[in-house]
Amino acid sequence: MSDLQEMLDKIFAEDSELYQQRGFQRRIGFGTRPAIIDIDLANAWTRPGHAFSCDHMDTIIPAMERLLDAGRAKNIPIVHTTTAYAKNVRGEWSDMGLWHNKIPVDVLEEGSYEAAIDERLLRDGDLVICKKRASGFHGTYLQGFLSAHRVDTVIVTGVTMAGCVRHTVEDAIAYGFRPIVPRECVGDRVAGVVEWNLFDIDAKFGDVMGVDEVIAYLNGIEPFDGNTVVADRKSTRLNSSHTVISYAVFCLKKK
Repeated sequence: MSDLQEMLDKIFAEDSELYQQRGFQRRIGFGTRPAIIDIDLANAWTRPGHAFSCDHMDTIIPAMERLLDAGRAKNIPIVHTTTAYAKNVRGEWSDMGLWHNKIPVDVLEEGSYEAAIDERLLRDGDLVICKKRASGFHGTYLQGFLSAHRVDTVIVTGVTMAGCVRHTVEDAIAYGFRPIVPRECVGDRVAGVVEWNLFDIDAKFGDVMGVDEVIAYLNGIEPFDGNTVVADRKSTRLNSSHTVISYAVFCLKKK
C-alpha cells in the first residue's frame, strides 16, 4: 500500500466517524429499473498518449466489459457519453463556451477517432450521447430518455471521477434517480482523486460499491421487455378511458 493510500485511509476512517455521527453516509439503495451511464470512455480517455488519457484502464476496461455484459443480458438501457465539439466552428461562436479557457477541449472534434466510444465497450443497440459540458445530463436528452424507460437507478461509470462522473452523479440524484458507482469502473489522471471523490460521493450523493455487488444485483432483476415505452402508452390510454367512463357514469347517476 502506498503512503498516499495509507494517509487517505486514515483520513476517511476519521471522516466516516464524523459523518455517521451527523447522519451522513446513509444508503440510497437499488431500485428495480436500472440503466448504465458510461461517461466519456472514448478513445481520447481510454488510449494512451492523449491530453485526456486516464490511468488504470487495465482495470477499468475489463470491469466495464463484465458490467456491460450483465446489463445486456437483462436488456437494460446502456448509454455512453462522449465530449466533442463542432470542428468547423471555432472562436466567438464555438459550442465550447468558456471551457476551452481551462482545459484543451478544442482538440475534441465531433466525428473524430478520439471522440468515438472505445470499441471494446460499444455494441449495437447502445445509445451514444455527445455532450458539451461535464455532466451527462447538462444540455442533453438523457433525463428524458431515462424517464421514458421508467428508469429509477443509474449505474454511473467512466472518467473522470473528479469531473464528468461526479457531476453526472450529482445531477442524477437531483433528477430523482438512484446513483450507484462501481469503484472498479471509474478513473482519473491524478493519484488520490478517485479515492477522495468516491468517499465524498458515498457520503452525500450515491452508493459506492464493488462491481461484483452491482453485477449480482443485475443478475437478480427482471429483464427489460424492450417495449416499455409502448406498453406504458397503452396502459395510459386504457387508464384514461376508464377515468372518462367512470366520470360519465358518475354524472348520469347525479341526474
